[in-house]
Amino acid sequence: MCGARIAIVSMVSKAAALRSHMKGPGPIIGRRAKYFLLLFWLAVAMVASLWSGKLTGAENNDATAFLPVHAESTLVLDAQQSFQSPNLLPAVVVFERRSGLTESDRAKVAQDAKAFATVAPTDGAVSGPVFSGDGQAAEVVVPFDLGSNGWQRASHVVDRVMSIASGTPGLDVQVTGPAGYAAASGDVFRGIDTTLLLGTVLIVILILLLTYRSPLLWILPVLSSGVALVAAEAVIYLLAAHAGLTVNAMSVGILTVLVFGAGTDYALLLVARYREELRLHEDRHQAMSKALRRAAPAIVASASTVILGLMCLVLAESNASRGLGPVAAIGVAVAMLTMLSLLPALLVTVGRWVFWPAVPRYGSVEPTLTGPW
Repeated sequence: MCGARIAIVSMVSKAAALRSHMKGPGPIIGRRAKYFLLLFWLAVAMVASLWSGKLTGAENNDATAFLPVHAESTLVLDAQQSFQSPNLLPAVVVFERRSGLTESDRAKVAQDAKAFATVAPTDGAVSGPVFSGDGQAAEVVVPFDLGSNGWQRASHVVDRVMSIASGTPGLDVQVTGPAGYAAASGDVFRGIDTTLLLGTVLIVILILLLTYRSPLLWILPVLSSGVALVAAEAVIYLLAAHAGLTVNAMSVGILTVLVFGAGTDYALLLVARYREELRLHEDRHQAMSKALRRAAPAIVASASTVILGLMCLVLAESNASRGLGPVAAIGVAVAMLTMLSLLPALLVTVGRWVFWPAVPRYGSVEPTLTGPW
């Protein structure tokens, strides 16, 4: 009997020790592991920044990138490449004087037509000038070959064309055609990535300030989302450069909003659970371990649902939509990983004071149990 009692007591002691060990901090948010994790994400951000900045250059904003593969328009554009450069952007320069073109106007138009060929490399001879039947207008077609990044250079070329053609009082000059359209689109969307990023970040900061009511806590989720965006852009660039993934301005813009939106959503859930556990555990590492075990399944399930839904876009006929699926899915996946690793490491590193002024003290009463909500 005595031996049996000793064995039972030994088993109970071992079980209690095992339970105590299981309640301790996990490997991700351990006292030492958190620093290795921070160094890992710092290295990822530094390396990824070398590739993420090249993503804009990997964008394919040609018409074929937005059209279905088997559409007649796509087939025509593919057929044109057999006898002309795929980077051809003709500029149609139109001169108009409502009272009728004068002889000096006609001489200037002819002179300008020769000068247009010196603006940028051309794919063929300049066509025109062609004068209208009523004598009020003239047209000159300049076939510019601006290379693979023609959409980015079109605005500069059109500005130079306008500087050559304008200057005569009463003679109106406009540039249309593919080059004019590309220039107008470039002017409209120039800087949109920066504007979109700043607007998204400001909205996220406002939401976090209203939710956390802390002037400091919002920094950590925003910083984690920024690292996630840089890492996602690097992965997408590598796939676009080496695996044929279609990336355009639309998908890159959506990626920015999606990473910050999904990352903020996951951060709200994790931080809320972590703040609750800080009132129940004196050790913040143990509190984060408990918060991760309780919040991670919901975050993973949410991200997985979104990723699977986005990947359905690979079945789309449009190249732009088909490329958007993997681009957005990668953004959500990386946002999930950073919020389940980098954000917890940052939170346990800085400590409880980041929740100031409403610091969750150990043993304090949970305010959500008695508040108006």
